[in-house]
Amino acid sequence: MVSLTEVQASNAKIASYFPPGLVAVFVGATSGIGETSLKQFAKHSSAPRIYFIGRSQEAGDRITAGLNSLNGKGQYTFIKADVSLIRVVDDVCQDIKSKEKAINLLVMSQGTFVLGTETTEGLHMAMSLACHSRNRFILNLLPYLHRAAHLRRVISVLGAGHEGPISSSDFQNRQTPMRRSRGHMNSMATLSLEAIAATAPDVSFINGFPGLVDTGLLRGTTGPLMFAVRIAFRVMMPFRAIPNLEVGERFDFLATSAKYPSSEGGDAGVPIADGVEVARGTTGEVGSGVYSLDQTGESSGLAVEAVLAQMRAEGMVEKVWGHFEGEFKRITGVVAV
Repeated sequence: MVSLTEVQASNAKIASYFPPGLVAVFVGATSGIGETSLKQFAKHSSAPRIYFIGRSQEAGDRITAGLNSLNGKGQYTFIKADVSLIRVVDDVCQDIKSKEKAINLLVMSQGTFVLGTETTEGLHMAMSLACHSRNRFILNLLPYLHRAAHLRRVISVLGAGHEGPISSSDFQNRQTPMRRSRGHMNSMATLSLEAIAATAPDVSFINGFPGLVDTGLLRGTTGPLMFAVRIAFRVMMPFRAIPNLEVGERFDFLATSAKYPSSEGGDAGVPIADGVEVARGTTGEVGSGVYSLDQTGESSGLAVEAVLAQMRAEGMVEKVWGHFEGEFKRITGVVAV
């Protein structure tokens, strides 16, 4: 476990370790985990240039004002967009790429617990936000991550550590029973990162679990099951919730620490302190470049590694990635723009 004290000590070195002007993209950053992670990155960085994407202009304006108060030397650009739509993701990425030559960090936390809703592009919205949208952002911005001279990192805030069997007949997660849905979705996300990382050994990829956090993911949920979930969250929150500030600090650590290097070791991060070890990757190899991390920043463990190893042996990485490529081509005609 990486203690909060160790996390904060590392984050305090970010501005002196990295040069001014790190470029970061935060998707789904107008509330909850995305917002707090964005604020901590802005606070600790030297003159960062940050793009953050969300659906609410009001929230975007509020957060921009807060960021300027935290670090007046940074540049902050809010982009209002519905990133459940792949074509909108393409537009957002084109906008960012027209303004930057390189990108250091991509953090994605967009999502919803509303199930059974379809996007206008024919995707299950919950899966689109958790996987399709995120993979499209990565593919579109990957060439710009390659160009970064220092930090090159992708973080997907989801449910690492809860990977489970994938239903290959229901990649969209429309019919998968609720008890298997979370495992299905998280394995799809983690194996996607492995597929992309195979072509990008100079970039570090993280699926991170924040723990129990007060977020807006339950907004709009209906039905007796979701009602029970909301009640359960309300009961547990005062006793088990992790403070938003701590979550932001921990994801800032994931974004910048040398504990999580790329597979070729070129994704430089803040040097780790004595007693802190380089993380085990999803294959069980230390420093493999793809990480499934628990709420303390450590590897999700042997059980998850075994689940993922079994699926790799069954060719699931290729099947999962073939699904995403097929959907991207169906919707836009190309795998990436």
